[in-house]
Amino acid sequence: MSHYHPELSAPPALPKGALRVIPLGGLGDVGRNMTVFEYDGRLLIVDCGVLFPEDHHPGVDLILPDFDAIRDRLDAVEALVLTHGHEDHIGATPYLLRERGNIPLVGSKLTLALLDSKLREHRLKETVHHVVSEGEKITFGPFELEFVAVNHSIPDALAVAIRTPAGLVLHTGDFKMDQLPLDGRITDLRAFARLGEEGVDLFLTDSTNAETPGFTPTEKSITPAIQQVFRESSQRIIVACFASHIHRVQQVLDTAVAHQRKVAYVGRSMVRNMAIAKELGYLTVPPGVLVDAKELATLPPERVVLISTGSQGEPMSALSRIAQRNHNFVHIEEGDTVLLASSLIPGNENAVYRVINGLARWGARVVHKGNALVHVSGHASAGELLYCYNIVQPRTVMPVHGEIRHLKANAELAQATGAAVVLAEDGLVVDLVDGVASITGKVDCGYVFVDGTSVGDITESDLKDRRILGEEGFISVIVVMDSVSGKVAAGPEIHARGNALEGTNFDDVRRQIVDALDRAVADGNTDAYQLQQTVRRVIGRWVSGTHRRRPMIIPVVIEA
Repeated sequence: MSHYHPELSAPPALPKGALRVIPLGGLGDVGRNMTVFEYDGRLLIVDCGVLFPEDHHPGVDLILPDFDAIRDRLDAVEALVLTHGHEDHIGATPYLLRERGNIPLVGSKLTLALLDSKLREHRLKETVHHVVSEGEKITFGPFELEFVAVNHSIPDALAVAIRTPAGLVLHTGDFKMDQLPLDGRITDLRAFARLGEEGVDLFLTDSTNAETPGFTPTEKSITPAIQQVFRESSQRIIVACFASHIHRVQQVLDTAVAHQRKVAYVGRSMVRNMAIAKELGYLTVPPGVLVDAKELATLPPERVVLISTGSQGEPMSALSRIAQRNHNFVHIEEGDTVLLASSLIPGNENAVYRVINGLARWGARVVHKGNALVHVSGHASAGELLYCYNIVQPRTVMPVHGEIRHLKANAELAQATGAAVVLAEDGLVVDLVDGVASITGKVDCGYVFVDGTSVGDITESDLKDRRILGEEGFISVIVVMDSVSGKVAAGPEIHARGNALEGTNFDDVRRQIVDALDRAVADGNTDAYQLQQTVRRVIGRWVSGTHRRRPMIIPVVIEA
């Protein structure tokens, strides 16, 4: 197994006839998926997704892959292949297209339709689309692509086989092997076996559930739990799920019809995505079941179902606003039932439990994965991965899509079947030379933060400052010095912000600051910067000693 080596430097020139693979996201996080393939000076990108911020990313809206490694080579990009329509695989595409708007976009009908609505929001209209489906082949430059149906938690997902003179690469995208999918579209193991017979030199496989033993349960297995929620609920039902989980929405619609309930979508992305899914035939909406959410007040609560966004506790989502009782027209009441029909994305646990507690505080019954079988994963578990390795029999496996622990677990599974493994992380460069894959170097590859309309301007240092502000507080100190006498003429005026410092009496430290400044001036330190540092040290020690806090301190010394 090839392991990460921190001493690696920039990769050497790519040998003639070799294929280079550069993961720019998704290997170390569940999200931000993006992989670049290079052959003969030409590039192919597979997926371009976002990572959603966690609590330690205050003020950040989205996290993008770092395009720096290819920014000066965007003209060499032959196409961007999108394996499916989830945000962690398509969400960063508009930001890439801002830099080169005519990159051909390749994906299934649903994937490109979901992307289209996103591109319109970014006012990107002149884009080049190539709609493909399973079994289809298409060539871009030196890359011959063949698409394979795979089953996932969103319809129309595709794996992609990439043929170049360097060999055959198979990238699964996100997948599982549900044998009884709601839409009847199973992962095409016959195609996997056929490609295996041809000889897969490098197999990039979804690692998200590699630590989970056995096989992922079928989507149909949760229908009884959904039906039970409907049977036991005497008031409103609110179902929260991903805005792209068309299968789950279909189950809720069908169950609502069986229990004579009307359904309303809540949340802009939910309304938009379900309209697209219905128009393209991926969602069947029984006649008369849908109503506008604003009509809900006119209906008895026992005849109402809301399907909402916010299953991950996103602060601005519909469900979070409902839990805080500040939604425009949905108000939680005693006896309502809330069904969280989704898994917990790692890092979102605290946000989700805050929402659950908020809903419970108002008297709602909350049904979630922790107390009922109301969600199954969209990713292959260990048994399915082993099955795939034995069918494909790849020369080398490169685990993708997952945290480090997931990648390592997947690597161990592949090794157990006799495959060689390349265990890479974001930024590590893997070269396929004469059918043998190995790590040859690394490129700089960090997080790119989106904050409002700002892209890439926020640094880790900025986030550290924000965390200090949020956790430790902020103190400003203004002192006016008499330029003639060198004495304090006014102040110190002290202002504090932050829960840890609200209501603090600063009388004691004001005297200490004046005394310290007098001593500094007496010692000949009259420079404004030196005096500011004196103020910082004095108040910093005082706050640390009295409040056990290390706030951000902004001292200002003015000469008058």
